[in-house]
Amino acid sequence: MIVTKSSPYTKKEIEKLKEQFETYIKTVIDIGTKVCSAGADRHFDSEQILLREGSKQSNIWGGGVDLETKEIDFNSFINIRPQNKNTSNEIQDAKIRHKYQKLTRYFFKEVL
Repeated sequence: MIVTKSSPYTKKEIEKLKEQFETYIKTVIDIGTKVCSAGADRHFDSEQILLREGSKQSNIWGGGVDLETKEIDFNSFINIRPQNKNTSNEIQDAKIRHKYQKLTRYFFKEVL
């Protein structure tokens, strides 16, 4: 189940987001508008939702939350964007990583 929103996820929503991978939730965040789309099988699916809702590609970044270790990762194929100076699956820009991490902690404050 994919849930897209601009406010923190509730415990009930997080339980639904866990259905795909049990201990890991894929996340895609628009760091400009502060909207998160989570729970997809592929980051691309959440990316498409955000693009349809008007997000700019350069503001959309992917990663995830490991619910067992409470770690945030910054790894997704959608992050490979040479035009935005990101040539890796990882978010390379320290400022973007920081924004992504801060927003992930906000959206998943029930579990992080």
